[in-house]
Amino acid sequence: MKPSQTANQLYSEAADQFAYAMQRLARATEAHAERRRDLLQDMHVQLWKSLDAFDGRCSLKTWVYRVIHNTAASHVSREVRQSVEQADLVEAEQVPDFSDLHLMVERDDALAKLHDWIRSLKTSDRQIMTLYLEDLSAAEISEIAGLKSGAIATRISRLKTKLTHDFKETSQ
Repeated sequence: MKPSQTANQLYSEAADQFAYAMQRLARATEAHAERRRDLLQDMHVQLWKSLDAFDGRCSLKTWVYRVIHNTAASHVSREVRQSVEQADLVEAEQVPDFSDLHLMVERDDALAKLHDWIRSLKTSDRQIMTLYLEDLSAAEISEIAGLKSGAIATRISRLKTKLTHDFKETSQ
């Protein structure tokens, strides 16, 4: 079924507004560059297809996050079922400005460790943590994840404690 003109306009707005969030979620979900591009493309397709059903009972932001997180969760389930091995995080990138190379390497290492850590979480915790890192409130996350706000706040607290503990262990 072809989405209506209004859905196409909503898609353009959502794709522009949430492009970086979609990229961050894809990076947090999938380590392999080629599969990450496929996931990102799938997120866009699912978002575009879903917007004909968008009726405004929730915000566009909530709708988008719900669709892209469900798409990411489906991707993970599909990958697990197919027993696809994880690939290295190493990607071909442009040659960096060597004046800031040390800082860039430290930042990239920290981000790679964070993404590895997030991918090691169970799906529901991964969803909550990526939404939290997108700077969404517990109330917004609860609307997307379908859990109570208090439960979300508790999980975020536990995940932050676990993150601190896990990163201290790896730095020792």
